[in-house]
Amino acid sequence: MRDFIRVLQRFVPPYKKYLAWNIIFNILSAVLNLFSFALIIPILNILFNISENTYVWMAWEWDFFSWEAWKNVPSFAENNFFAYISGLIATKGGAFTLIILGIFLIVMTFFKVATMYLAFYTMIPIRTGVVRDIRNQINRKITRLSLGFFSEERKGDIIARVSGDVNEIESSIMSSLDMLFKNPILISIYLIGMIIISWQLTLFVFILLPVAGYVMGKVGKSLKRKSLVGQEQWGQLMSQIEETLGGLRIIHAFNAEKKIQQRFEKSNEKFRRITNRIYSRQQMAHPMSEFLGTVTIAIILWYGGSLILGDSSSISASTFIYYLVIFYSIINPAKDLSKASYAIRKGLASITRIDKILMAEEEIHDPANPVPVVLTDGIHYDDVWFRYKEDWVLKGINLTIAKGKTIALVGQSGSGKSTLVDLLPRFYDVTQGVIRIDDTDIRSASLQELRGLMGNVNQEAILFNDTFFNNIAFGKDNATLQEVQEAARIANAHDFIMATADGYDTNIGDRGGKLSGGQRQRISIARAILKNPPILIFDEATSALDTESERQVQEALERLMRSRTTIVVAHRLSTIRKADEICVLHEGKIVERGCHDELIALDGYYKKLCDMQQF
Repeated sequence: MRDFIRVLQRFVPPYKKYLAWNIIFNILSAVLNLFSFALIIPILNILFNISENTYVWMAWEWDFFSWEAWKNVPSFAENNFFAYISGLIATKGGAFTLIILGIFLIVMTFFKVATMYLAFYTMIPIRTGVVRDIRNQINRKITRLSLGFFSEERKGDIIARVSGDVNEIESSIMSSLDMLFKNPILISIYLIGMIIISWQLTLFVFILLPVAGYVMGKVGKSLKRKSLVGQEQWGQLMSQIEETLGGLRIIHAFNAEKKIQQRFEKSNEKFRRITNRIYSRQQMAHPMSEFLGTVTIAIILWYGGSLILGDSSSISASTFIYYLVIFYSIINPAKDLSKASYAIRKGLASITRIDKILMAEEEIHDPANPVPVVLTDGIHYDDVWFRYKEDWVLKGINLTIAKGKTIALVGQSGSGKSTLVDLLPRFYDVTQGVIRIDDTDIRSASLQELRGLMGNVNQEAILFNDTFFNNIAFGKDNATLQEVQEAARIANAHDFIMATADGYDTNIGDRGGKLSGGQRQRISIARAILKNPPILIFDEATSALDTESERQVQEALERLMRSRTTIVVAHRLSTIRKADEICVLHEGKIVERGCHDELIALDGYYKKLCDMQQF
């Protein structure tokens, strides 16, 4: 329960107003319910002609500060109520009195159900609002976390947390909020009424209900642990689906459909078995509470009957029936409370998984006092070392990129080229050393200002399921159609965009799936052109293209690179012949540098790479 309270403290405070109204309406509902039940006593007395006492109307002299006056309020109200009913029976008859009592019961029930509805209604903004806030927090956290976090986590499992676990919180914890705020109020008010009627009988309730609650708690003790295992298995299922969708081409090419199906079905069966165990325990709550409630009622029937049949009875038969009705009304809230405790245990397991994202450490931080950063001189890598885990990826890199120059990075896969450019926009932070723009350490600048200086074109054009216009204008707020079209023309993209049905309003599909590889790259280049950054980063932007597409993309790149500081990561060496300087990386070190002709003359790594590509 402490974990649940901490969850409420984290997410519910913005909705305190609705929570206060919910509590008020639940109290009113319980009180009205208690008074409507009280009509059982006069109705039974009329139907069975029971009249043990004679009631006389009493005048009341109110003393607000007198404890005796407050203590006599229940007996005074009971006496005058029954005095009024007795007078009504004497003057109008029993049948007419039953009609009046029936009308009164209808009115009381109307107000009771109205307050019940208002209690439910005030809980809706809390339930939906908290779930919305959790999704927003996860999304904000995902966009702030460094790329290193996602290299350690499966994307499918993260999707499972955002979808399945958040839905579990909604169906488990948030759906239990109403039960948790309503049922204790109902139980407390009903118990107060029962104490007023007969403290002897109520003593049994105080003894028996905690025993029943203890038994219920023992049954659900391990549910949270099992639920956590179930949610982790669900995350694995989502990961497999995500991998299958992303790798359908390879699956078909290698005739691996059955292998993928069997792997998924095996995991799915494991998830089913875990879910069966969770549900079997969860469904045990209702029959067990039903059985324990019946046992408790049987004991109370025995004890209450012995009081009525005794010589010194402190309770009448009709009042005892009223007492039983109140007690039986406690059973449903108690059962709901036990079911809510099961659901909360299940939901807390989802909270634990979501907190792996929400509580993850943000490795890349904005400085407390950001320093303005402007490119006027150049970019400087000063003795830069970097590693993801244990092995060094970059070792003592010293590199200066003068403003307006183009630097190309080449080398075999795994030599550290992409890592070197990823450090500049602080996708990762250097382990040792400093990267400066002019004399400013990039860690001293705000992330937004630093990344605002840069435009990226990657090997895989990252596009969104949106229109041409919105994809090109992605990096610039309030871009006009004319600006977007001009950027597309420079990127050799305008003609094929206009050839589509709706032009710039045409949707390009998931990840630009309706476009060819060259078209996707040109849209990515147009996006960088529109941003008009002083620094450009091309990470193997043409390596996956055919010759014709490469030619068109290369033309667009050359237009974009004019008068800009450019870093090019390239596998196809033909695309970087015109670079001002080429740096050859090998095992995390710059082993050669110079222009194309100089490096050919060295007859080293670069010459070997060129010879291999020519072959």
